[in-house]
Amino acid sequence: MTSSAYWNPKFETCSKDDLRALQLVKLKKHVSWAMEKSPFHRRLYEASGVSAETIITLDDIRKLPFMDRAAWMKVQAEQPVFGDLITAPREQAIRYHLTSGTSGRQPLRVLDSPKDWQWISECWAYGFWGFGVRPTDTVFFAFSYGSFIGFWGAHYCCEKIGALVIPSGNMNTENRVRQIVEMDVTTVCATPTYAIRLALEAEKQGLDLRSSAVNKLIVSGEPVVGATKKLLEEKWGAKCADTAGMTEIGTIMMFECSHQPGGAHLIEDHFIEEVLDPETQEPVGYGELGERVVTSFGRGFIPLIRYRTSDLVKKVPHTTCDCGRNGDIYEGGILGRVDNMLLIRGTNVYPRAIEEIVREYVQIEEFQIKVWNTDYLVDEITVRLEFVPGCDGDNKDLMSTIAADLKRNHEGLRINVEEAATNSLPRFELKAKRLVDERNK
Repeated sequence: MTSSAYWNPKFETCSKDDLRALQLVKLKKHVSWAMEKSPFHRRLYEASGVSAETIITLDDIRKLPFMDRAAWMKVQAEQPVFGDLITAPREQAIRYHLTSGTSGRQPLRVLDSPKDWQWISECWAYGFWGFGVRPTDTVFFAFSYGSFIGFWGAHYCCEKIGALVIPSGNMNTENRVRQIVEMDVTTVCATPTYAIRLALEAEKQGLDLRSSAVNKLIVSGEPVVGATKKLLEEKWGAKCADTAGMTEIGTIMMFECSHQPGGAHLIEDHFIEEVLDPETQEPVGYGELGERVVTSFGRGFIPLIRYRTSDLVKKVPHTTCDCGRNGDIYEGGILGRVDNMLLIRGTNVYPRAIEEIVREYVQIEEFQIKVWNTDYLVDEITVRLEFVPGCDGDNKDLMSTIAADLKRNHEGLRINVEEAATNSLPRFELKAKRLVDERNK
């Protein structure tokens, strides 16, 4: 293992034909398991007239109906607390986790068996090993260790790798920064937002992270735009890698390798990733924007087959990267959310696109996007900007520049810009919630 650049060379470098053959075997087996053990899936597939025998080729996956969050929440509400998705009695589970409950939605509840949990840490190991984490590393988790699944699997993957793990669930930001420096931490794991907050705290304390032992920053939990990654690498003096997972899936299914191809490799021996037109549900080609639909082979307690994630992605061939892995790549990682798009006076606005622009300006410490209706029910959008302490003086010219930049990149749409008082905007440790939508819908 220590002599290879790959965590699992057998499957990360096998031919595409062998990989597709493996996926087909796993798909048929998983559908059969779901129908036999999960009342939810049995009901879903019988209503659609499909079964494991229906699947002859990988293209036949499209005969299977979708899963989505709404259906999951519905069965949980009807049969508290787990619904009838689970394939075994809850007494056989060893882990319980919740989704983060963003946007005011009720959280989804998940259970995992010992085998599930082993698989979860295994997938994380693909990503951590791929970015260069080794037994000689010291890995710091700037994470609360609550019921949100977050970096739990990554913690166990680092133990599997043999790295020294430092959890920090009971620490405040100030103490976390100090320990990162004192313990010669080489790898820091956090959300992109909180990694910025840690860097700003270090500056406040007079600590130079660029001269510390940290050489790898691994972020997850929210999309990381190119400008944000650039900012993080400048402040930490370390390479920054993006990973992406979901509580529903249980683990990461994409990661950046040390070659950093400008996107995230898919772990295709453990997942099938479809990219579909959100409206027509038809597949889109390489380089086209679509919604990712995930089938996971590893979680047995709650089978996840053709789950609509609402994530927007662009898939490109694995040859885009020269690392030798066979998993295709999501260019730029997660590009946005189908359900997070704002329609403002006929123009599509994505919060991620706004962040891409705002983060180009080093004078901005934090920002918030506010949407509301005027008295005439016209949609308005304002980006509130909090400047880095010390940027005193008249910021009107800079705000005008940012407003013009936002307008130029949004088909001429007027996006208001206003200054927020120092420390007036919320800070986040987990997923950032910068969109405030006050419209009457």
